[in-house]
Amino acid sequence: MQQLTQQLKTGVTKILEVPVPQIGPGQVLVRNHFSLISAGTEGSTVKAARKSLIGKAKERPHQVKQVIDVLKSQGPVQTYRAVMKKLEAYSPLGYSTAGEVVEVGPGVTEFAVGDRVACAGLTANHAELVPVPVNLCVKLDANADLGAAAYNTLGAIAMQGVRQADMRLGESCAVIGLGLLGQLTCLLLRASGVRVYGIDVASAAVATAKEHAADEAWTRDTPGLADLIAQKTGGLGVDSVIITAATASTDPINFAGQISRKRGRVVVVGAVPTGFERDPHWYRKELELKMSCSYGPGRYDPEYEEKGHDYPAAYVRWTERRNMQSFQEMIHSGRIDLSYLTTHQFKLDDAGVAYDMILSRSEPFLGILLKYDTSKPIDRTPVTTDASTSATGKLGVAFIGAGSYAQGNLLPNLPDDISRRSVLTNSGTTSKRVADKFGFAQSVSTVDDIFNDKDVNTVFIATRHDSHGDYAKRALESGKHVFVEKPVCLGAEELDEIVQVLLDQTNDTRRQLMVGYNRRFSVHALRAKAFFSEGPKAVTYRVNAGVIPGDSWIQDRSVGGGRIVGEGCHFIDFITWMCDSEPVRVFARSLPDPNNHQDTTTISLEMADGSIGTVHYFANGGSGLPKEYIEVHQSGASAVISDFRSTTLYGSGKPQVAKSRSQDKGQAAMMAAFFDRLTSGGDPLLPISHLYSVMDACFATHESIQSNQVVSVQSLPS
Repeated sequence: MQQLTQQLKTGVTKILEVPVPQIGPGQVLVRNHFSLISAGTEGSTVKAARKSLIGKAKERPHQVKQVIDVLKSQGPVQTYRAVMKKLEAYSPLGYSTAGEVVEVGPGVTEFAVGDRVACAGLTANHAELVPVPVNLCVKLDANADLGAAAYNTLGAIAMQGVRQADMRLGESCAVIGLGLLGQLTCLLLRASGVRVYGIDVASAAVATAKEHAADEAWTRDTPGLADLIAQKTGGLGVDSVIITAATASTDPINFAGQISRKRGRVVVVGAVPTGFERDPHWYRKELELKMSCSYGPGRYDPEYEEKGHDYPAAYVRWTERRNMQSFQEMIHSGRIDLSYLTTHQFKLDDAGVAYDMILSRSEPFLGILLKYDTSKPIDRTPVTTDASTSATGKLGVAFIGAGSYAQGNLLPNLPDDISRRSVLTNSGTTSKRVADKFGFAQSVSTVDDIFNDKDVNTVFIATRHDSHGDYAKRALESGKHVFVEKPVCLGAEELDEIVQVLLDQTNDTRRQLMVGYNRRFSVHALRAKAFFSEGPKAVTYRVNAGVIPGDSWIQDRSVGGGRIVGEGCHFIDFITWMCDSEPVRVFARSLPDPNNHQDTTTISLEMADGSIGTVHYFANGGSGLPKEYIEVHQSGASAVISDFRSTTLYGSGKPQVAKSRSQDKGQAAMMAAFFDRLTSGGDPLLPISHLYSVMDACFATHESIQSNQVVSVQSLPS
């Protein structure tokens, strides 16, 4: 299928042939008929992308600081990879579409194939096919005007701004900024019985609003404009002001204070600074300032947008989806007329012309629609690349998931003598780019394209954590070797099923299952381990983990597993490996946390050989403190690993200090060892009993925190 994208590095706006996107639970696959170009938002994105690297840096000082921080902590190689991943990525454009449902995902009951729908959100792109969560999709009448319906997102944004203004019949409202969003706001206000005054710096926008959407409209430089508005409102001032402009100037916010009545309300919808002058208007009039959050309640809430959990209407009357439904009903009933808004319509193949027009301002425009050819059949075949498939190695490799970690640490460390077969990600754009960049033969649409491919015998799984277990089990059952980025799964039942598949293998069907526990392969870890003899040890592993927001998918136990399962498994694995013994009992305590994230936790491990280990996983440490610090002690000898940059060995003589040029967490060595084992054969690189006990120790940690008891770690099922 075709998708319109923008590359940050070159500023190239390009239509890519990408795989048909896969849909998950609670999603529908929509074939677009129309999509709306948001000239303000998308124009700014394209303009920024076309700037030089220095220009991009000046516009994003915060991101420049992040790059410097990564450079300090991870070294130049990882920093370069991270920066280039961002710069070289093609980002999909667009977020407002209308079309028809062609497929429904698991658990979807309110939509059926053939339904006409309007869509919003980050997946509602300029593309022939888009996967959309149900709460960002609204059903339309069978004879709805899909061109008008494609204004869905901006309509919902305007609707939420109007709701924040909380207007009453007969009141007055000034709308500052008469672009597409301002025009929609004026239409909604007037349809609600509100007297509307429009203001803009552009005379053409003012004339359009005056003809179609506002009762009165003026350019901002109209002499005595504030006095004129006062006269129109009988000396009272407007009841509310909605700012839909986008500017770095403080004039809109200050002028809003000037024309408001006492105790009036100012709602900010557009991108404007809010540093208003306190006197004489804002303070003396006791004005109220409100921010309008995009489409409405539910926006940026993963429970609502991604999982489809609605808010009860009795308590949250107008969610983002209900705002979209209300907007579409107003279009269909004829209470608002959008026909004048669409000044241009282009085929998808001509989208570049539209963006050139937006940036050059070569002619007047307002609403710009892209129209799609819906007559051709949907092509679900893999999208091939120019990469050669004639590699001489025995191993055919595929990736399911290829996000930041995979692109920074796994894909660059693939050996040359393998056949790079397929890439699958949630975004067809990412699949295509990764396949092109790393020399894979094709990007595909479904996991079955990989599991059923006889030329693939090794599958890398680097998706979100909740899919690891299912994909690993299915890949093993398909006869593939598996490398799964940690954790291997999120629950004990899944763990038992995966282990049972491994135990049921015969010599003829035996496959490797490797989990991405990279730290044990670091040169610092190997140097420390070689310093000690066999026997019980005491190990302390302190992790300055840092804060992850509560709404991150990692904190969601059903998706990321929480931080102990999602990342803590690394450190339990390291102690297990260092001691050559598996955990048998766990006791853990967590710092009180109102959100119950349990991400500031101490885990005490008792190992089978009598070793003891402690993981201090702290999310509340200072940002300047290095992330990881390890001490290992045995019979008068000690080793200290500091952030995988240095190792100090303490024995009977002078301490031995070894440093590496940059941080070495063992990813390259891990990949080399994995492929060497696949080629040479032999026992699993990660013993099944080790894999099992480490994950069960993570589950036991949560149980111990809840019960305040020592919890036994389950042994490998027979």
